[in-house]
Amino acid sequence: MKRRKFIQQTGIASLALGLPAVDWANSGLRPQELFSEAELMGKADIQLFGEGIQLREEAHDSFVEMKRAAYQDGIDIKVVSSFRSYERQRQIFERKYIQFTDVDGLSPMEAIDKIVEYSTIPGTSRHHWGTDVDLIDGNKRAEGDVLVAEKFEAGGPFADFKAWMDEHSEDYGFYLVYTDDPKRRGFKFEPWHYSYAPISISMLEEMRRINLVRIMEKEDFEGSEHFTTGFLRNYIQDNILDINPSLL
Repeated sequence: MKRRKFIQQTGIASLALGLPAVDWANSGLRPQELFSEAELMGKADIQLFGEGIQLREEAHDSFVEMKRAAYQDGIDIKVVSSFRSYERQRQIFERKYIQFTDVDGLSPMEAIDKIVEYSTIPGTSRHHWGTDVDLIDGNKRAEGDVLVAEKFEAGGPFADFKAWMDEHSEDYGFYLVYTDDPKRRGFKFEPWHYSYAPISISMLEEMRRINLVRIMEKEDFEGSEHFTTGFLRNYIQDNILDINPSLL
């Protein structure tokens, strides 16, 4: 199935920031409150599919189709990271916070600002949803950290993978989340992070329905005591909502 056609037919563009809420009763989209707050924040147990894939069933099935198609063209799509629980995201955030403050000597807010260049605050990660994956080409060898933007550029080990995904991924419903649009704010360019739009668009819309600022102000983990209402509002606007417009 052509997933791009799905996006166009559902009129997802109307969900963009600042536009009226969708009339769910008449839209034909997924019904309101299909996903719980705990589910959106990675605090619920959800059914995941595929060894080494770990996606919701529909996203998994489409990913497998995409992987098979890419393999025919010499690209071995490999999952580096997919579903991530709240607890796992908390561990990542706290480890970086302690490193940046206790070892590198940054102030709390300097450390937090550095963390959110690439890593999300626990409870706000798209990886909590079972729709998002970090991908590389398993056929290519790369030294050190594989999730580095330069490795996806011309001459890099994953340049062919990036070119293939640019041409084909949306046919399977997978869209790049954090693009290289110079006007985009929030997280830096991530040429490895793809989201299964037919589900993740609905999940983001439902996340926008909850009072995420108030929820995050009650969270308790290393560094969270330094979150202000202003910081959280800017984080939501820039890091959660300033993404590929096709995913809004």
